[in-house]
Amino acid sequence: MMNDDIYRIDKARARASFGRAAETYDAAAILQKQVREEMLSRLDLVKIDTQYILDAGCGTGLASHALQKRYAKSQVVSLDFAHPMLQKTRKTHSSLGLGYQIKSMLGGRKQNLLCADIEALPLADSSIGFIWSNLAIQWCNNLDAALQEFHRVLQPEGLLMFSTFGPDTLRELRIATDAASNNGYTSVSRFIDMHDIGDALVRAGFSAPVLDVERFTLTYDDVKSVMRDLKSIGAHNATDGRARGLLGRGYFARLEAEYEQFRQDGKLPATFEVVYAHAWRGKDSVKLDDGVSPITLKPRQK
Repeated sequence: MMNDDIYRIDKARARASFGRAAETYDAAAILQKQVREEMLSRLDLVKIDTQYILDAGCGTGLASHALQKRYAKSQVVSLDFAHPMLQKTRKTHSSLGLGYQIKSMLGGRKQNLLCADIEALPLADSSIGFIWSNLAIQWCNNLDAALQEFHRVLQPEGLLMFSTFGPDTLRELRIATDAASNNGYTSVSRFIDMHDIGDALVRAGFSAPVLDVERFTLTYDDVKSVMRDLKSIGAHNATDGRARGLLGRGYFARLEAEYEQFRQDGKLPATFEVVYAHAWRGKDSVKLDDGVSPITLKPRQK
């Protein structure tokens, strides 16, 4: 049986990696932008009227600002566990121009920046009407805990919408690095299957979860370019089972050789499996003093 502990995320390492990548993130986050735009387009089908929106794992804040423009009467709370990302979010807000900032202030809106972990949200119960999270929850160690936190802070009939990575993500890099090292170290995070995510949503108490998958393939000239892009967005290997030092002479040459098996039309592919999900927190049931919840029976049709 595989030891799940080796895939546990070292949050301190992940936080430091994303912090260092704050200034280079937007230029390299091509996929993140595509997924963000797809998620925003899906909001055209949803009516949202809420005072507070949470952008959980906001990164550099581009989604936060898009949500604030779309829902002008709402307050967007931008949350990330890497403080430099929140500093970048503040800079991004400043770059939108004085006119936008004046309109925000006149409308009673302000930047709400919160440095915290998705698995332990420092927010009151039932305080948020809409939770958005783009490609962030794969950095959680306990999906159930994260979804339970989302459910706790959502208001009744509130909406959760998120994206995350599925198990085929970076499959080429995983296969190549495993073959190159051949030492049992983890090289790529393990991502959760769409069906397991759906089950976790139900366990957390969400109703009517809807999930689907889209696959993206980015192409590169060489392995160094793949690694450079991952570094630029802070996506280092932060698993506890990673190698803690140099992997030895010749490792990168072996990695390059192993990755070559995937070259097509002169390019090296990097596959990303993106899982989209949305679900609602249902209405809270009324409980009597003795803890019994009433139910309503409809008369049988004759």
